[in-house]
Amino acid sequence: MNAGQETATNPEPCVVGVDFGTLSGRAVVVRVRDGAELGTAEHAYRHAVLDRELPDGTGLPPDWALQVPSDYVDVLRHAVPAALAAAGVRPEQVIGIGTDFTACTVLPVLADGTPLCELPEYASRPHSYVKLWRHHAAQAQADRITALAAERKETWLPRYGGKISSEWEFAKALQVLEEDPEIYQRTERWVEAADWIVWRLCGTYVRNACTAGYKGQLQEGAYPSRAYLEALNPGFADFVTEKLEQPIGQLGGLAGVLTAEAAAWTGLPEGIAVCVGNVDAHVTAPAAGAVEPGQMVAIMGTSTCHVMSSDRNETVPGMCGVVDGGILPGLWGYEAGQSGVGDIFGWFVRTGFPASYAEEAAALGRDAHEHLTALAAGQQVGEHGLIALDWHSGNRSVLVDHDLSGVMVGLTLSTRPEDVYRALLEATAFGTRTIIEAFETSGVPVGELIIAGGLTKNALLMQIYADVTRRPLGVIGSAQGPALGAAMHAAVAAGAYPDIQAAARSMGKADRGVYQPDPERAAAYDRLYAEYRLLHDYFGRGANEVMHRLRRLRAEVSA
Repeated sequence: MNAGQETATNPEPCVVGVDFGTLSGRAVVVRVRDGAELGTAEHAYRHAVLDRELPDGTGLPPDWALQVPSDYVDVLRHAVPAALAAAGVRPEQVIGIGTDFTACTVLPVLADGTPLCELPEYASRPHSYVKLWRHHAAQAQADRITALAAERKETWLPRYGGKISSEWEFAKALQVLEEDPEIYQRTERWVEAADWIVWRLCGTYVRNACTAGYKGQLQEGAYPSRAYLEALNPGFADFVTEKLEQPIGQLGGLAGVLTAEAAAWTGLPEGIAVCVGNVDAHVTAPAAGAVEPGQMVAIMGTSTCHVMSSDRNETVPGMCGVVDGGILPGLWGYEAGQSGVGDIFGWFVRTGFPASYAEEAAALGRDAHEHLTALAAGQQVGEHGLIALDWHSGNRSVLVDHDLSGVMVGLTLSTRPEDVYRALLEATAFGTRTIIEAFETSGVPVGELIIAGGLTKNALLMQIYADVTRRPLGVIGSAQGPALGAAMHAAVAAGAYPDIQAAARSMGKADRGVYQPDPERAAAYDRLYAEYRLLHDYFGRGANEVMHRLRRLRAEVSA
């Protein structure tokens, strides 16, 4: 008897989680009692990522990454009904829906939530669209935000490791003001997509505590002051009070109930609980059962986000933030990350996978990643003679500089594609070790590493991470960690559990210690990691500004 048949004959309460990723949205139907995933479905965004041009052909400069908000609503229309059908669950069994989003993904809207890009007069204006998390064109604004905060000794700056990212709310909003003042003035609310989709589901705009704390610099109930914002740009003085400030909803809280319109989209009953929005990485921690201090969860996909709760409040250089209750109530929630991981592997396959390899892979029934992984797996550590920096999409942690770029050292005429591919896998592991060491040297112990996300299926990559970090690796017991976590928060919002810790004990799942570090390989990786750190500090800490000079040259030529 499959899960769907079981629920048909013995119906039990269920919840729906929807994970809005970079290229698609995924819905999962989850049984409240034990977290069993009864049915899933995925819907790709029709417009994907706009990084070269708008839908009407208007060109975009380098480092832009936009999206179309109607693509998110299409996920509700298609993925949720399909997941229900796959689960064999009747709509009346569903007691709540929860959502999560990549962050910081943010958009300008009118007071009623209408995105500015949906107004005909703004369809050709890039700043009217959703700015995806990996929109890095606001680096200049981020640098000024950081420099002014350091000069004024703003107390919130250390909570973000001493640097504010171009990926976050204030930098992106300031870019709009300075590059398209008309769009900025027309913006009535500057909204995280995580909150916008909840607004569409329940008709109520509630700002979630997670993105407000990590991406909006809300600390101890206060945003950066009006005086600070005015010093950045006089036109920015009222940004918080006029466009950003909104009642804060706590994680697992009830944002409202499903409207008739959203019920028609999703096939779910009108009036069920709609959970406060959340961030994909942060909801994944309880989904992986990581509810104790020192359990770091790395959500590995196109990028990697590292989240961890701790009973210690410390300043960690380059962290994306520490927020009281930012992941779990009663603990300090930390976030760090790498801007490019799976994106880097995908880039190499698109640009460096020769036709002869494609033919060989097809004959063996492998895709490009599987083929390169199989070839790379036969190598000894260091055999390829390469070392890489994983900065193809900039550096989120610990340098917080999205104008940095990738490096590969050691190339020769005998270097093969699998050599480069393995060096890129290793580079991302070295990046994670750099983050872990930043936490530990700052007094925040990292005792365990649990991996979630699509890259868990690459066993070679997982073993490399265990060897490089010298830590046992656990693996989440779900292929849909963020969606499961969103569903668990929905169960809390619906009253099925008193808090997310209780939900995690019943619904979370992970296999501990699946990959163990090998002492011999770990010692070999220590030598390579030492070389990585030399390059890391040389190019990333000011000894050689060549990456920034090249970035400026590219911008000049593009202009």
